[in-house]
Amino acid sequence: MNDTHAKILDCTIRDGGLVNNWDFSVEFVRDLYYSLNAAGVEYMEIGYKNSPKLLKGADAGPWRFLEESFLREVIPEKGNTKLSALVDIGRVDENDILPRSESMLDMIRVACYVKDVDKALDLVSKFHDYGYETTINIMALSNVMEHDLIEAFQQIAKSPVDVVYVVDSFGSLHHRDIEYLVAKFQRHLPDKQLGIHAHNNMQLAFSNTIVAAERGVQYLDSSVFGMGRAAGNCNTELLVSYLKNPKYELRPVLEVIERRMIPLRDQVEWGYIIPYMMTGMLNEHPRVAMALRSGDDKDKYAEFYDKLTSPETALAAKGGE
Repeated sequence: MNDTHAKILDCTIRDGGLVNNWDFSVEFVRDLYYSLNAAGVEYMEIGYKNSPKLLKGADAGPWRFLEESFLREVIPEKGNTKLSALVDIGRVDENDILPRSESMLDMIRVACYVKDVDKALDLVSKFHDYGYETTINIMALSNVMEHDLIEAFQQIAKSPVDVVYVVDSFGSLHHRDIEYLVAKFQRHLPDKQLGIHAHNNMQLAFSNTIVAAERGVQYLDSSVFGMGRAAGNCNTELLVSYLKNPKYELRPVLEVIERRMIPLRDQVEWGYIIPYMMTGMLNEHPRVAMALRSGDDKDKYAEFYDKLTSPETALAAKGGE
């Protein structure tokens, strides 16, 4: 297929930061940016634009609370790869956002649950007026009721948002689910571009992303070496090598994996691991599996499965991107 309509949005730093508390060095992020630029990747999500004032325990690395002056030091010369940042409802101070003409950022993405779509669209409108490309990412789609989604579509259709994301928060969706959701989004939002953000709990992030792309979804989220919360994301290197766009070059991505991701993978854990498979299979937030992996019983898979599937177990509340 001809995939020149598709755009890759690499979110290694933003989503991968959930694994290591955004503890990336400036050299790491700079190297990643210029490598993605050399590879022809269209966007790099360089972190969150949230406010430390609005987050408890905000002792994370600087990619959690991006500052414009800091970004200018990190990337002294921007290439063709655009920069994006994500904000969460209730965690962003809109006064921290400069007009796009004064910012290093090109795109601001707004993540929300379906109940907060109206608040998300208020932010989208402001960011749109500032000149940014905008997206809305409705999290935990696999738990959203039909009527709530239709109501959200009606609000989104009237908004200036550029891209609307299909988000598989729990890595629980199969290709049939992706086909169904993409068709539904296209039917209700014919004037909007679509994106997909897939998690790899059941080893389906790449195939689900390709299924979405084949059906016309333009914005494909990924991360280098799959680095992202818990089971991680669709791999950037897989998309770069698979999509039939002559501008993509795989070698720069392989080189940055050698230089940066292999050493990092020895320090922190992410990717397809059995407890994450279980939470994906059961359509649960991976937090219970993440807690297991940080304890002494991290490889007691059968016991964990019994706990997850026993009727007495009150599972943690569902949520998250």
